[in-house]
This record gives sequence, C-alpha cells and structure tokens, in this order.
Amino acid sequence: MPLTPVHFFSHGSTMMLGEESESADFWKQCGDEALAHGIKGVIMMGAHWDCVGHDKVEVSMNPKPGKSPVAYVHPSKYLNYELVPDLRSGKKCIELLANNGFEVSGNDKFDWIHDTYLILIRMFPEKCPPTTIISLNARFDPHFHMRVGAALRPLREQGYLIVGSGGAVHNLYRNVWSPMLKYSDNFAQETPPGDWAMEFRQTVEDAISQNSGPNLRRAITRLMKHPRFRDAHATDDHFMAAAFVSGAAGSEEDVGSYGRLGAETWELTNMCNSQFTIGQWT
Repeated sequence: MPLTPVHFFSHGSTMMLGEESESADFWKQCGDEALAHGIKGVIMMGAHWDCVGHDKVEVSMNPKPGKSPVAYVHPSKYLNYELVPDLRSGKKCIELLANNGFEVSGNDKFDWIHDTYLILIRMFPEKCPPTTIISLNARFDPHFHMRVGAALRPLREQGYLIVGSGGAVHNLYRNVWSPMLKYSDNFAQETPPGDWAMEFRQTVEDAISQNSGPNLRRAITRLMKHPRFRDAHATDDHFMAAAFVSGAAGSEEDVGSYGRLGAETWELTNMCNSQFTIGQWT
C-alpha cells in the first residue's frame, strides 16, 4: 500500500469543536481523503494524556472508552459520537514500541479527551474510524517522543494514518480570554497577536516546510531551545505531538517529502492553530 501522509494538527481550545473555521474545513478535507484511500485506522498522539516512568509509554486499550466533558461546547456536538477503539492495532503498537526498547503497556481504563476526539469528530463526522491513542511521557523529552513516532512509522506502510494533535502556539496563560468568556467568541481579535507568537508560529512553519527526513526531526526537536519557545508554550505537553510527527515522517526514506501548511486559525488573540500535512497521497 502507498505510504500514508502524516498530520500535525493544532486542536486549539475546546470551542474549535463547536465553531466553524478554516481549520475545521481542512480537518474534514483530510478525513475525506483518508477515507477515499481506504485507511485501516488512525494512530494518534494528543497533548492531554501522559504517563510517568523514564521510558514509559501507554497505549489506549479501553474497549469502551468514555469522553472527558468539553467546556464551552454544547453536548450535542459530541455526546452521541461513538468512539471506535482499535484494540488489534493497539497490540501492534505495543509490539512495535516494545521492540524499539520502550517500557510500554496497554491502559484499559483510559477515557478519551477532547484533544483527540475533537479532531476525530471534525475529520470523520459520520463515523469514527478504528483509532488507537498513544500517551505522552511526563518527562516531555522531544527526542523521546520523536523516537515513539519513528517506532510507529512502519504502520504508514500498512495503511494507517498517523496524527499528532497538539499546538503550534499554545500558551493558555498568555491568551486573551475575555471575548470568549463574555461573548462566547473565541475568534475575536481586538489586537494583533504578540510578536512572540508570530515569531514562533513562523519558526514552526519553517521547520516543517523547509526540512525533510532526519533534518525534520532535528529541526522540530531543537525548537524547544528557541528563545521564544517558553513564550509560545508555557508547558511542554502541546509540543510533543510535533516531535512525535517528526519521528513518523522523518526517516531516511522520507527525504524529499516536505510538510505544508494547510490551514490556520487564530484564537484568543495569541493561540495559533496551524494545521500541517507531511507527505501526500499517491
């Protein structure tokens, strides 16, 4: 089967599930393309589930996962959406990760969080495809998460779609919340974004669009040393999905396969939700 592309999506605030946007349209387009090419399932890493342990990573193996509630979104947008956990593919992920030296186990109690099912609902509104979720590691080492993606890269050759759901610029402490809290308007832009947000947003796009193969992995992992990183990410969790994606799309075989910006939505003045695809359907 032809190699599948890889997506790094910025899921933004919970209101990205309830409000229409350019990013939502792009997520739906990516889902339609995936279904048209007959994907076997989706392998996702989000930003809200992590586990403790030096080399520890967990794989979702709950046969009937619940959904963590979503703030500022009417329940009708997500309550009736049936999640489809893929336990068979979860076992494949566990085997691949174990063979690559990770301390890995299944988690049969984990309930899914909006960082992943928000994207699934937007990509596949009619029906959730078989999906496996991979946890973060609480040390938030970009090289660790890049290696997780690299270990799972063979699944792209088997028809699985790999998705990282995090954020290009995601600092909740520097967002402007008042329009959302007062008027339920997450897209209000009374002032331009901060220069720190604009600079780091451009740096992320440059890293993804101008590097391929192992250079992509180097470009993404070193962004945590960028002088604007801590402004753009008060916590490291939402950047780990980018490192994961760089591993899944950054092998020697991926040289020449560059990423591209498919859509972008600014929220809460300073949150930049950039949507990237690396590789293409053939």
